Amino acid sequence: MRRIAVAALFCCALALAACSGKGAQELFETAQFEEKQHNFDHARKLYEEIIAKHPQSELAAKARERLNALPPK
Repeated sequence: MRRIAVAALFCCALALAACSGKGAQELFETAQFEEKQHNFDHARKLYEEIIAKHPQSELAAKARERLNALPPK
């Protein structure tokens, strides 16, 4: 019984860890939406978050391109 409880607790912890935080794709899509809404400050923050959290990803490269294309503050 104790093994089942420990296994269930481990599975719950694993599921919660997988759900926490936004993935690079979701951040990028939100940043693009913010750009379209002319909310450039929020888009900039989201692109910077992608670069910080996922520096080696393809989306980080795209985020850098979008950052350079945003109007200056």
